Amino acid sequence: MKNPMLQAVSLLLEKLFLFSNFKLFSSGAPSEDKARNSVYEINSFHRGDVLEVPRFHLTHYGIYLGDNRVAHMMPDILLVLTADKGLTQTVVSNKRLILGVISRVASIRVDTVEDFAYGAKILVNHLDNTLKKKALPNEEVAERAEERLGFTSYSLLWNNCEHFVTYCRFGTAISPQADKFCELLKIIIRDQRSILASAVLGLASIVYLGLTSYTALPAIFIPLCLWLAG
Repeated sequence: MKNPMLQAVSLLLEKLFLFSNFKLFSSGAPSEDKARNSVYEINSFHRGDVLEVPRFHLTHYGIYLGDNRVAHMMPDILLVLTADKGLTQTVVSNKRLILGVISRVASIRVDTVEDFAYGAKILVNHLDNTLKKKALPNEEVAERAEERLGFTSYSLLWNNCEHFVTYCRFGTAISPQADKFCELLKIIIRDQRSILASAVLGLASIVYLGLTSYTALPAIFIPLCLWLAG
């Protein structure tokens, strides 16, 4: 049987090797063909509008500032790796974004409509109908967005791009996407099968790795916490 400590070190080295192959310092800008094909009816947008586009399995949001400029919150790993604005102001690629989410750093930045949308379809002020809240005057919305430009912490559940735009648009930072995730998490916790599955996995880790503190404690406390939470 392999030493668990060696296995952990080996796994860590594999992850570091994976991250080292990410082209973090590349511009990540879309190709010229993609930029040419990204045509948006910018004249139909008004300063203070909420723009939203589908990105990955989530929806990305921003505030239109006028003159083809959008303020939006973007997680970016480069913010903790370099102070070179020439690198951090280029379009954020998917790899930089994902690692930014993990490192929980972001900036509220201004990009063009094309760079913000990244080729996706744009919806305008769709949150007004979804949340059924009264929006602040558009100029106030834009000014609130401009006041928050710069570095910020990032959290998928507590401080994401949706929290940013709802704060600007409605005066209250909320995220229906995060709320839906929390509801799903509650369902999983309340499901007794989750407790059974965690207990079985805990016992399997003890059988495979042996009875040690770092196997026994999770095997006991994770099912116990799920049971208490349920």
